[in-house]
Amino acid sequence: MPDLNFEVEGAAPVPFAAAPQLNFQLRITDSAGAESLPIPAVALRCQIRIEPTRRQYGPGEQERLLDLFGEPTRWGQTLRSMLWTHTSLIVAPFRGRTLVDLPVPCTYDFNVAATKYFYALEDGEVALSLLFSGTIFYAEDEQGALQVSPISWEKEADYRLPVPVWKEMMELYYPNSAWLCLRQDVFDQLYLYKSRLGLPTWEQAMERLLDACRERVEP
Repeated sequence: MPDLNFEVEGAAPVPFAAAPQLNFQLRITDSAGAESLPIPAVALRCQIRIEPTRRQYGPGEQERLLDLFGEPTRWGQTLRSMLWTHTSLIVAPFRGRTLVDLPVPCTYDFNVAATKYFYALEDGEVALSLLFSGTIFYAEDEQGALQVSPISWEKEADYRLPVPVWKEMMELYYPNSAWLCLRQDVFDQLYLYKSRLGLPTWEQAMERLLDACRERVEP
């Protein structure tokens, strides 16, 4: 029965997907080595988690992470592993080892905790844990009957994703922009405010509102 191990060798943005996406270069290796069985397919599932405690944060990053983790003095209690995303892949036939692109869908929705976390970082790396599951289809030999085996639940891999890779991807899909989802009634009020003042862009409407309330929030 195959015993598969997983290792992430790199990551890169996908230029022309329907939505922001990274491809993780995933090395899959059968621990049997030269005695590996033919594997016609693997139905692979992966949960990707962010490990915030595995890096340091500068003053600017700490300020932008207030919304997510609170004051840095409380981070001993609030910094916890968080879910980033789930993904899946059907791995093509191989024997022994193979290198595949694992698609990782991303979002720029600031209602999502992972987006807030990535946005807050200036540089460095994001510590990730990839937890694998799924089904292995294999044969005892070239003419053998197809057999099925689950991927062992303890199979996982660590990877440190460079922050510039995430920023490059978002700049590719949203150049010099950010995406904000508003509740309908809030959008209606903002739309009416913009229309009544005759402001041509949403940026000008937001800047006008920010200027009006700036003194209230400045220390």
